[in-house]
This record gives sequence, structure tokens and C-alpha cells, in this order.
Amino acid sequence: MPISNPDDSTKSLEKEAPLSSDFLATVSTGPGVYQMLGKSEVLYVGKAINLRKRLSQYAHFSGPPHSKTGVMLSHVRRAETILTTTEKEALILEASLIKKHRPRYNVILRDDKNYPLIMVSTSERWPRINITRKRLRDGNRYFGPYAATSAMRSTLKLLYTLFPLRRCKKFRERERACLNFQMGRCLAPCAGKVSHDQYMQSVAAVLQILEGKADDVAADLQKQMKEASKELQFEKAAFFRDQLLGLQRTIEHQAVVADHHIDQDIYGFYRQNAAVGLALLFVRAGIITGVQTFFIPDPIGDDRGILTEAMLQFYSRQRIPPREILLPFEIEDKDLVQDHLVDLRGSAVTLHVPQRGKRMQLMQMAASNAEKLFSEQAQKEKSWNTLAANLQKKLHLKNVPQTIECLDISNLQGKQAVGSLVCFADGEKDTKNFRHYRIRNLDTPDDYAMMEEVLQRRFELSDKRRKLPDMLLLDGGKGQLAKACDVLGQEGLLGSVDLVAIAKEKGEEGEKLFRPGRKNPILLPPNNPALLYLMRIRDESHRFGITFHRKLRNKETLRSRLDDLQGVGEKRRKNLIKHFGSVKRVMAADQNELETVSGIGPDLAHAIFTQLHATENET
Repeated sequence: MPISNPDDSTKSLEKEAPLSSDFLATVSTGPGVYQMLGKSEVLYVGKAINLRKRLSQYAHFSGPPHSKTGVMLSHVRRAETILTTTEKEALILEASLIKKHRPRYNVILRDDKNYPLIMVSTSERWPRINITRKRLRDGNRYFGPYAATSAMRSTLKLLYTLFPLRRCKKFRERERACLNFQMGRCLAPCAGKVSHDQYMQSVAAVLQILEGKADDVAADLQKQMKEASKELQFEKAAFFRDQLLGLQRTIEHQAVVADHHIDQDIYGFYRQNAAVGLALLFVRAGIITGVQTFFIPDPIGDDRGILTEAMLQFYSRQRIPPREILLPFEIEDKDLVQDHLVDLRGSAVTLHVPQRGKRMQLMQMAASNAEKLFSEQAQKEKSWNTLAANLQKKLHLKNVPQTIECLDISNLQGKQAVGSLVCFADGEKDTKNFRHYRIRNLDTPDDYAMMEEVLQRRFELSDKRRKLPDMLLLDGGKGQLAKACDVLGQEGLLGSVDLVAIAKEKGEEGEKLFRPGRKNPILLPPNNPALLYLMRIRDESHRFGITFHRKLRNKETLRSRLDDLQGVGEKRRKNLIKHFGSVKRVMAADQNELETVSGIGPDLAHAIFTQLHATENET
């Protein structure tokens, strides 16, 4: 009987490990990006100057297994590396991969929106004010971003009132001015009501206000008011007086924090145990325009690395960094990060760690906002835990409903039927797990069969890699609940997911909640928080489904006979419409007329004519 060697078993186990010595021997010692992969997802993305050295540190990790790094490593099935020629390329690639895959163990800022900007179209002869979410290098002036839309709208209201620039998207000359001129909301350059010099004076004043130089504008208005009064032009003086009063009222409400008129982002950072609070204060032209906060429960890495990762994730081509960024401490790879931000902005960006003065006061303000997050988070968690316990008790649930999915069917006489599945986690919308299901097997109105089809596709074997919800809410009554019981029973999941059906109120009966095994519905008071929460989820599912259903219906309505023509692509369809002016005229055209269209020869003209009139010929 052969004697097994303990060293052999150790070596075999080492070879099976994702970060085995055999694997590390193949890893480059140069710069690059590494990805920790689980069964079907990217768990973590990182960069390193020396890939082999960095992965070796993970292979010899000796920290507690319940830590974030220990838990992440326990789920790793394999690791992949991507070599880069420079450290800067690794930095940019890491940020790109994190935004693409949104790995579970990276720092993810739960904020995908781009804040609005105010644009003054100075590249046009007659500039106008516009709201946009993209900053382009097109010769126009951009101001913002505005995290607080209320501050932006109050600024716009002031500008539109005091300096009524044109609002039309396309400028064209006309004999009569539009209604905006009659209401005093436009200077009407299109009708020649204002000279170009006078108009550009208003544009200059708008730019000064947006640059934070409202005091200069106020002084200029006061000077013009006095000059008009001396010349006995009292109506003109009254106009300047009204502008001055409106501007002064707005200035009084603005919090000026600096007199240098530099755009700044100030980062506040606060750690409590394993969690981190991050606050980002926006200062534009010396005025605080808003604050954005992020709560990061248990990030991997030290404070310097976490702040670096957050900055790389926050800024992009759509979210340009400001001229100056204030930080609570030095970040990792400062020079590389600064070079990347300069590339995004197209001009200088300064990273500064203040120690005293006005900048230090801003840092303290941002830090206070970051610390405040923890008290808000604790209150939020306490409120949700109370609500979840209430749901479990009132509905007699097996599971604490941390994750709830809700299914709704939307259709019009069976046409463009869709199933909408929304997900709520810990009391909040989890939009990344929202799903639409196009109904494949039916084109007649049968809600039960449609729901059965969607449930089978949601819980079929290929979709089980998605985490099961603690509770599934159905928009309907006993019939829908019975279908759900059948489908989950066939998949062996009936005991794993709590099922609840919610039926809409009829008359004065109130909303009814149905559970498997109960003959009578559960009736909760109309103001019960548990019922209101379930109604909110049901309404979100309904909204999500109706929006997509309308989109499909509109798309079908806009289709024409030209969309079904064989041999005619999008370009030729456009040429046909452009040449004849409408689908009706294309239908009325003969073969010789079709041949005159660009890109359509005799053979294709014959094919088009035959297809368009096939029904008539058959008749």
C-alpha cells in the first residue's frame, strides 16, 4: 500500500488555489491591473506597480477571515491581469474597469447622475442661456456643476428676469417678435428690437454674475441708473433700478465663502470603525452651490487608497474636475492622479491639503458633513429594521424581507405585453436589479399565463445565479398567487421565497394582501407603514412596466410600410422620404419616379414598387 506524502497534498491544494505559487510565477513584475473573479462576476479590480508583488500580498494575507479582504478572497475563483506600459495607463484602466463592472468589493459611489451645468452659447452671434449635463469644448462657456438644482434655478430665474436673452433654440430673423418679447422675457434680436452691442452688454453681465462678480454688475447698474436719471430718461432709470434691486436680493441669499472666484471641490472624510463617510462640497466662483455625500459601509484598503479610488470614479469626461481640489490628507499616486485630472479638464488642476486659513475652514465644513452621515445612516437603519420586523410580523413571513421583488404585467389587449420586475433592498430601490421581460408566447390578453411565463424565466435554472429575493410581491389576487406557487413549486423554491399578492382597492374595502395557505386576505389599516411600503413597491413596478410598454407601443405606431421593405436600409429610407416628402407620396410614386432617388436603380425600384403594391395586386 503506497504511503501518501503530506507535502504532496499540500502542493496539490496550492495548485488549486487561485493565487497559487505556480500562478504567481507566471505573473509579470511590471505595472498593470488585476481582476479578482468569482463564479460569474468581477469581485475586485486593482492596480499595481508590480503585479506579482501585489498579488503575492493577497496570497499571504493573514488578517481575520471575517474582514472585507478575507471575505473577498474566500469568493475568488481565479485572478486575471492586464499589463500596461506605464503606471498612469494602469490608473486610467483601473478606473474604467471599475465603472464598467461595478465590482462588489471596490469603492462604489452610488451616484450615477451628471449634475446640471449652465451654458452660455458664446460661440453664437446671439448667445442664449441653456441647461446641459455635458461639458463640451465647443467655444461656449459652462458654469457648474450645480449639485443643488434649487440654487441653479434661482440663478436662472434671476438671469432670465434681469437680462432676457433669447430662448429659442434656433435663431432666425422674423418680422414680428414672439410672445416672449411681449411679456418682457426676450430682447427679440430676431425682430431687430435690440442692437448687437446692447445685446452683448447683457451677455457680458450674465457672464459676470455666473463668474461670481455680481457686485461689479450691481455697481455698473447703479451707474447706468444715475446717468439715465440725469438725462431725465426716467423709464430707463426705473428699468435699471428694478434690475439692481433683484440682483441685490439674490446676492443676499448667496453664501460667499471665498473672494478668489476659483472653482473648488472640497473632500470631507470621516471613518467610524470599518465604515467611511465621504462628503463632497462644491464651491463655484466663491459660492457654495451644493454638497454630495456617500456612505461606504466596509471598503477594502486604507484611507489614502479609498479617497484615491473615489476621486478616480467621480470625475470623467462628463464630470470635469474643477481648477482646485482640497483634500483632508495626501492621496496615493498623487502625481498620476493629478496628470489624469489635468487630461480630463484640459488645463491645470491643483490638489491641495490645507493647514490653515479659509481653505481649512472649508475642509472642516466638509468633514462635518461626512461625520453627519453616520447619525443619518444609524437613524435610517433603525427605521428600516423596525419596518422589516413589522412586515414579517403582519404578513407571517418566514424570512426577514431585506430584499423584495415585485412583478407586474402591462399590455393592451395582449399587444406589446411586458413583465416588469423591480427590486427593493433594505427599504430602497435597487435599480441595477430591475428587469423587463417581453412576453414571447402570447398575443392575447391572459394575465395569468403571462405571469406564469415571466416567473418561469425569472426562476429558471439559468437565472438562478441571481440572488433570490426574500419576498416576491405580485400585483394581483388569488389567481396570480396560485400561479406563482405552481412555478416556484416546480423549481423547488416554494419554501425559500415568501409570496405575497396585493390586490387594488375596490370601493371602501381597502388594499388586500393574500398569502399562500390563507383563505381570507390580510387587511391592514390604510395608514399602516408596512402597507404603504408595499404599495410604493407595487406602484414603482407599475410605473416601470407602463413606461416600457408605452415605448414599445409608440415604436410600433411610428413604423411605416417602408420599414418592412426588403433591400432598403435606413439610408435609402431616408433618401426616399427626403425625395418625396412623405410615405404617402412614396406609395403613390411609379417605378420611373422611384428610379430617380439617390441610391436606387431600376432593379431596386421595381422591387420596391412590387412590395408596396403587393396587397393591391393580390386583390
